[in-house]
Amino acid sequence: MSSEGLHAPRERLSKKTLAMHHAIVSLMEELEAADWYRQRADDCEDEALKDILLHNMREEIEHAAMVLEWLRRNDDDFDEQLRKFLFKEGEVTEHH
Repeated sequence: MSSEGLHAPRERLSKKTLAMHHAIVSLMEELEAADWYRQRADDCEDEALKDILLHNMREEIEHAAMVLEWLRRNDDDFDEQLRKFLFKEGEVTEHH
């Protein structure tokens, strides 16, 4: 997956950029895992297994939320955009 690699030489990247990269890749992986568990649960006919898969999905969502909050706390641009769009009423596009 191209998102796992760096697009510039590591030695030219700041520590902050590397940390942000780790967080962003982790967020992508957590969201992908949540998607996989949800799909598997939808496809599962065994109710006990379905419950386990949905439990796992929710844990991945929790992990994604934790990383997203780390990004907000550690990057002014993420902080600005997340404050602008999250937990608002009405249409998402109204908050430009």
